[in-house]
Amino acid sequence: MADSILFGIAQKIIENIASAAVQEMGSIWGVTKELSRLEETISTIKDVLLDAEEKKNHNHQVSNWLKKLEDVVYEADDLMDDVSTEALQRQLMSGSNMGKKVRTFFSSSKQLVFRRIMAHKIKDINDRLAAISKNRTDFHLEVRHEESRVVLRAREQTHSYIPEENVIGRESDRKAILDLLLDPKVEEDVSVLPIVGLGGLGKTTLAQFVFNHEKVQTNFDLKMWVCVSENFDVKSLIEKIIKSATNHCEKNQEMDQLQRELQKEINGKRYFLVLDDVWNEDREEWLKLKNLLSNGAKGSRIMITTRSQVVGEITTSTRKPYMLGILDKDKSWSLFKNAAFKLGYEPNNPNTKKTAMEIVDKCGGIPLAIRTIGSMLYSKPEAQWSSFLEMEFSRMPQNKNDILPTLKLSYDNLPSHLKHCFAYCSLFSKDYEIEVDMLIKLWMAQGFVKSSSSGQSLEEAGFEIFNELHWRSFFQEVKENDRTKKLECKMHDLMHDLAVRVAGTDTLHSVGENVYGRTRHVSFDFDSNPSGRFPTFLSKENRIRTILFPQLSLDSEMSVSWDIVLGLKVLRTLDFHLSRLEKVPNSIGKLKHLRYLDLSRNYEIKTLPNSITKLQNLQTLKLSHCSNLVELPRDLKKLVNLRHLENDQCLALTHMPCGLGQLGDLVTLKEFVVNGEGVGPTNKRHNQGHVGAGELNELIELNNLRGKLHIRNLRHGKDVSEEYKDAKLKEKQYLHSLELSWSNRRNDNDDNVDATSEAEDCEITLESLQPHANLKELYMYDYRGARLASWFSSLTTLDRLVLQGCKKIKNVSPLVSQLPCLKSLRLAWLSSLEYISNSSVTSVPLLSTLQRLEFNYLPILKGWWKDVGEEEEDIPPFECLSELTIRRGPQLTSNMPLYPYLEGELELTDNYRLKTFQRTQQMKMKMTDSFSPLSNLTFLYIIQIECLQSLPEVLTCSLTSLKYLTIRECPKLKILLPALQHPASLQALEIISCPEVDIYGDGGDGNMWQALQSLHFLRLKDLPQPETLPDGLQQLTSLQQLRLEECKNLVGIPEWIGNLKSLRQLRISGSNKLTSLPEGMCQLNSLQSLDISDLPQLETLPHCLQQLTSLQQLSLYDCKSLVGIPEWIGNLKSLREVDIRGCNKLTSLPEGMRQLTSLQHLSIRYCDPILKQRCERETGEDWHKVSHIPRLYIEYQFINPPQQPSTSSSSAALEKIFKSFRRLQLCNK
Repeated sequence: MADSILFGIAQKIIENIASAAVQEMGSIWGVTKELSRLEETISTIKDVLLDAEEKKNHNHQVSNWLKKLEDVVYEADDLMDDVSTEALQRQLMSGSNMGKKVRTFFSSSKQLVFRRIMAHKIKDINDRLAAISKNRTDFHLEVRHEESRVVLRAREQTHSYIPEENVIGRESDRKAILDLLLDPKVEEDVSVLPIVGLGGLGKTTLAQFVFNHEKVQTNFDLKMWVCVSENFDVKSLIEKIIKSATNHCEKNQEMDQLQRELQKEINGKRYFLVLDDVWNEDREEWLKLKNLLSNGAKGSRIMITTRSQVVGEITTSTRKPYMLGILDKDKSWSLFKNAAFKLGYEPNNPNTKKTAMEIVDKCGGIPLAIRTIGSMLYSKPEAQWSSFLEMEFSRMPQNKNDILPTLKLSYDNLPSHLKHCFAYCSLFSKDYEIEVDMLIKLWMAQGFVKSSSSGQSLEEAGFEIFNELHWRSFFQEVKENDRTKKLECKMHDLMHDLAVRVAGTDTLHSVGENVYGRTRHVSFDFDSNPSGRFPTFLSKENRIRTILFPQLSLDSEMSVSWDIVLGLKVLRTLDFHLSRLEKVPNSIGKLKHLRYLDLSRNYEIKTLPNSITKLQNLQTLKLSHCSNLVELPRDLKKLVNLRHLENDQCLALTHMPCGLGQLGDLVTLKEFVVNGEGVGPTNKRHNQGHVGAGELNELIELNNLRGKLHIRNLRHGKDVSEEYKDAKLKEKQYLHSLELSWSNRRNDNDDNVDATSEAEDCEITLESLQPHANLKELYMYDYRGARLASWFSSLTTLDRLVLQGCKKIKNVSPLVSQLPCLKSLRLAWLSSLEYISNSSVTSVPLLSTLQRLEFNYLPILKGWWKDVGEEEEDIPPFECLSELTIRRGPQLTSNMPLYPYLEGELELTDNYRLKTFQRTQQMKMKMTDSFSPLSNLTFLYIIQIECLQSLPEVLTCSLTSLKYLTIRECPKLKILLPALQHPASLQALEIISCPEVDIYGDGGDGNMWQALQSLHFLRLKDLPQPETLPDGLQQLTSLQQLRLEECKNLVGIPEWIGNLKSLRQLRISGSNKLTSLPEGMCQLNSLQSLDISDLPQLETLPHCLQQLTSLQQLSLYDCKSLVGIPEWIGNLKSLREVDIRGCNKLTSLPEGMRQLTSLQHLSIRYCDPILKQRCERETGEDWHKVSHIPRLYIEYQFINPPQQPSTSSSSAALEKIFKSFRRLQLCNK
C-alpha cells in the first residue's frame, strides 16, 4: 500500500511547498531554491508512482526502490509540516502582544541557528530524494496520472453455462430474480436489472443459474452473455454482443457498421442480455451503450452483475438494484460439505464436524471463501483442520481465482486516495462497529481527505469517500446506532483480511506484540491482551503517526506512559479515551503535528494545561463525558485549525473561554455553557460569573457549525436577551439539532421576583434564541416561560421536539397546527398542561406525520382535546403513529386519538388506556378492509391494571406481529388463556409480580404454552404460586433464554429441562426452598451462560454440570450454603468468565481452576476473608490456581496487574543513582 499512500503524500508536499506560508518561511530562512528543488524532485517521482505500483509485484527491484523512497517522502512530509507549523505560530504571535518578541527572535542569532537547521534538513532530504529519483530510470517507469490510469484486472473470462447441481444455496435468489425479469408490469420495453454484491458472493454463478433456467429459455427469443470486466469500451462491447448473438463478428469494422448489424439482430426480438462483471461508473458511457440496445421488443431485459452500487444506480432508473446477500448457516454448511468431503457426506467424527462448522462460520457466508477453504481441506488429514481456525485468510496460500485475489480486484480498481482510506481501516478489529463520523476525522488527521471544490468541506469530502467505499461493498451493515443515533458500519471479515493484506506493515492492529520497523499507524486490542500494560516498545518507534485504543472499556486497566508518547514527534492521532487519566502534562504542546486528540471519558480530569493550545494543527479535540472537567484552556482561540470540539456531558464545565468565536473553521461544538452559575455536582455558586469567560455572542461568526449544539445554563431576563440575540442562531443554517437548557438553580434574589414577571422575562429570552428554519430537532429543558416563542411557526422542517421540565407551559396548541413535518414529540414534567389542543376534536387536524409520541409525568393532563363532544366514534386516529409511551398521567381520560398503525411499543398502565386500546382494535379502517388495527404492533406492556382479572382474548387475537409481551404488577390477574395462545409471532414473554396468575392453564397440564413455538425468551419473576414448572414449557424447543427469579415457593425444577436444546442462557434465582438442581441439565449442550443466585439451601453443584462443555459464563451469587467449587470445574474448557459473590462458606478454590485455560475473568466478592488471603499474589495457597487469569478481582481489588517495565526501569535507575551518593540529606523546612 505504501506506493498508493506515497502518491497522496507527494501531492500534499507539492501543495504545501506552493502555499504562501511555506514560501514566506523559505524567503525568511533563505531556502527558496532548495524548496523549489524539492518540489521539482517530488513532482518527478510522483509522476511514475502509479506505474511503479503495478510493476512492484513482478519486480523486486522496483519494490525495494519504493521502500527506500517511502522513508524519505514521509520525512519530507514531516518537514513541510514543521515549516507550515512554524509559519502558523509566527502568524499567531505577530497578531498579538507577542509581536515584539517575534521580531526580536527573527532578528537574533537564534534565527540564524534555526535557519541553518532547517536548511540542512531540506538539503539532506533533497540529496537523498535526488539519488533515489535518479534510480527510477533503471526500471523504465512511465509517467502516469491518476485520471488516465487503467487497472488491468486479472479475472478470467466468464461464460453462460453452469451445471445446476453445482449451485447450492441460491434457489430463493434465482426465484426472486426470475420474478423481476418476467414481471409483466414493467413499463419499459428494455429494462435493466443490476445484481450488486462484493466479490466472491457468487453474482456470476447466480447469473448463470438464471440464464439457464427453462423460463428464460422459453420467454426470450434471443439470449446473449458478455463478460465485460476490462475497460468499458462501447465499440468492443458491441462486437462481443454481436458475437454472442451470431457466434461470429467481423473484426476491424467501423462503429456504424457494428450498430447496423446489432440492430439487425435485436430489432423486434425479445432479448435477454447478461453483462457480467461491470466496473464502469461513467453514466455517459453506459447511456451510449443502452441507446444502441433500446430497439428490442417489449419485455427485453438486460441483467448486470457488478460489485459497485454506483454501477447499479446509474444503469437503472425504474427499479432498485438486487442486493445479493451472504449465505445463511445451513446453506453455507451444505456448500462446504460439497467442497470438503467426499460425495458431500458429513463426517462421522463429531469433533471434526464441530471444527468444520467453526471454519464455515469463519467464512462469513461468502460462497467463494467457503469453496476456497473447502477445497484446501479436501486433501488434508482431519487432524490438520484445527490449524485453519487460527489462520487468517491473509496468511493462507491463494490461487488467482481464490477469495482474496478476487476481492483485491476491487481494491486495485480504487483511486489512490480511496486505497489508503480503506487500508487504514485495518486498525479496527473484525466485527468492530466503526463510527463513520470518527473514521472521517481519523482520515482527515492523516491528510487523506481533500476537498474537491471550494465550497466542499473536508467532512463532506470524507463522507463522499466513505460512500464510495460503501457503494463498492468495502463496508457493510451501515446503520444508525439506536442509542447514540450515530452512523456506524462494519467490514466483512474477508474485507478486513484484505485490508490487513494491502496495508502491509504500514498499518497494524496489535494485541500487544511489537510493531514492525516500518509501522506508522498502530492500534491496540486490550480485550485480547487485558494486561493493562502500555506498549513501552513504542519508545523505539519514532515513525508512529497513529495510536488508537478502540476497544478500551470501563474494566480496562491501562496506565498511560506520557514519557513514551511525548517522544513520538510526528504523532498525528492520539486516542486516550477511557484511559483513567487524572491530568494531562504541560509538555503535550510538544506534539506539534497532532491533529486528533481523544481524551473522552476520562472522568477524573479537572483541567487541561494551557500548553495544549500550542497544538495549532489540532483539528479534533474530544472531551465528551469528562464529567469533572471544570474549564477549558483559556487560550483555546489559538487552536486556529480546530474543527471539532466535542465537549458534551462535561457536567462540571462552568463557562467557555473568551475568543471561541475566533475559531472560524469550527464545525462541531457540542456544548456551550453560558457564563454564570455552574451546574456541575462539585461546583460552588458563581453568581458573578467567571473572569475571562466568553458570552453566548461568541457564536456570532460561527456559521459553519453543524450537527447538534447544546446551550446550557441559560439565564432569563431582559439584560441577557440582547446578548443571546447577538449569537445569531438564526444564521446557523447547518445546525440540525438545538438543545436549550435553562439553569435550574435560583439566584439568591430570585425569591423577590414576581412569578409572572419571571415568566415574561424568560419568554423574551426565548424569542431572542430563534434558530434557523432548517432546524430538524429542538430540545427545551427547564424553560420557565408560560408561552412558546412566536418563531415556532417558522420551523416548518422540524421533525423532533422535546419539552421537559417546562413547568409553566399551559398551551402547546401551536405544536399541533404549525409543525407540518413533526415525527417525534416528547412532553415530560409539564405540570401546568391540561390539554394538548384547546380546540375541539374536529376543528384542528391531528399531526399527520407524527410517528413517535411520549408523555411522561403530566400530572394534570386530562386529554388531547379540550372539547371532545358526545360521540366517541368521532375521535380520529393518528395516521402514522408507530410508537406510543404514556407514563404517570393520573388524570388522563380516554380523550385520546386512536392509534391503529402502531409498529413499535405500547404501554398500557391503567384502565382508561385499556379502554382506548380496545376501541382502537375495534375501529373500522377506511383505507382497506384487509388491514387489521394494531396488526403491526411489536411491543406490548401491560402494567399495574388493578381490575384486570383475565387477559381478554380480543387483546391479542389481532396482534399478528407481536414479538414482546410484558405483564407486570397486575394484582388480580389470574387467567391467561385463551389470549396467550394467539400471538404465534411472540418471541419474548415476561410475567412479573402477578401474585394470582395461573401459569399452568386449564387442566394444569401446561398446554397453554404449546402455541408459543417462536418463543426465545421467557422470564417468570416474583410469582408465589408455582412449586414446579408446567410440563408444557418443554415444548418450547426454540427457547434460548430462561429466567426463573424470586419464585419463592419453587421446590424443584423438572428433569425435562434438558429437552430445551436451544437454551443458551439460564438464570435461577431467589428460590428459598430449592435444594438441588436437576441432572437433566447435562443435556443443555448449547448452554453458554448459567446464573445461580440467591439459593440459600443449595449446598453443592450437581456433577452433571461438568458436561456443559459450551458454557462460557458462570455466576454464583448469594448461595449461602455452598461449601465449595467441585474439582470437575476444570472440565468446562470453554469457560471465559466466573463471578462468585456472597458465598459465605467458600474458603478455597479447587485445583481444577488451573485447567481453565480459556478463563479471562474471575471475580470474587463478599466471600469468606480466608479466600482472599489464599489468593494473595505469590504468597497465597491458591495463587498458583488463579495466576494465569488475566483479569482477577478479589473484593473489588485488581489482584494481578502486570508490572510496568517503565516503572521498574525507573526504580532501577533511581537505585543506581542512590548507590552513587556519598552523602544524602533529606530536610523538611
